[in-house]
Amino acid sequence: MTSRIPYRTLSGTSRLAGVMGWPVSHSKSPRLHGYWLAKYGIDGSYMPLPVEPKNFQDALKSLRNLGFSGVNVTIPQKEMAMPECDELSDRARRIGAVNTVTFAKDGRVLGDNTDGFGFIENLRQEAPDIDFASGPAVVLGAGGASRAVLVALLDEGVPEIRIANRTRKRAYDLATEINDPRIKVVNWPLDPADLADALLVVNTTSLGMVGQPKLEIDLEGLPKTALVTDIVYAPLITDLLAQAKKRGNPVVDGLGMLLHQARPGFHRWFGIDPEVTPELREFVLSPD
Repeated sequence: MTSRIPYRTLSGTSRLAGVMGWPVSHSKSPRLHGYWLAKYGIDGSYMPLPVEPKNFQDALKSLRNLGFSGVNVTIPQKEMAMPECDELSDRARRIGAVNTVTFAKDGRVLGDNTDGFGFIENLRQEAPDIDFASGPAVVLGAGGASRAVLVALLDEGVPEIRIANRTRKRAYDLATEINDPRIKVVNWPLDPADLADALLVVNTTSLGMVGQPKLEIDLEGLPKTALVTDIVYAPLITDLLAQAKKRGNPVVDGLGMLLHQARPGFHRWFGIDPEVTPELREFVLSPD
């Protein structure tokens, strides 16, 4: 009697991908992609690739030469990846960073940024009735994540975006760089008037994340119908979301953004557009 092998093995034609970063041990991407590889029975592997910034360019070329299908890249390598790509997607150029690299069969290195896609798809899945064009959005923060969210919201037809940042100049600089008349810089902390007719409030800062200072915000004046979301997912329910939920606003946590942003890369590397399901959420959040 032959015993059944309780794990998957790789063949000589396995498709390979991974996530490059420094550090990369905290990344949930290997767990996420590993779940999909097992679910769809794909002959492939997705692995953590700890690469110091000084070695990034050489490592990227080596992965291409080793036959990798592609990689995700994390901060600070999202900006470093841009000049290494032969072709950039429009959204990667506008966001100014690459998080998804694909090694094409013809040898080209293709760069994309899927953070904004993940943000929008998360909201669409959790709040399917949202109509982005029906009202203003308020965005907190002016970092790289904010830029991805701003570009995505603009593409969805949001009529006005009010951006607030602790350092006002940084918000102005970001608005100037994107150069869209729909972006308006407002004060931090927020004036209730800036929330009065908002459709959506988005926190793109690290405030409220485990190990970070609390996000101090007063949601007075925000319509009870406005959706409140946070790109932070540790903790899953931040103080912002708890406050919004308590006053009756619909809320969406940030985990779905992480899960959905991974879909385009997985599709390009492994040939399947994977599903984001409650079972996947539970698996990614579980400790083992």
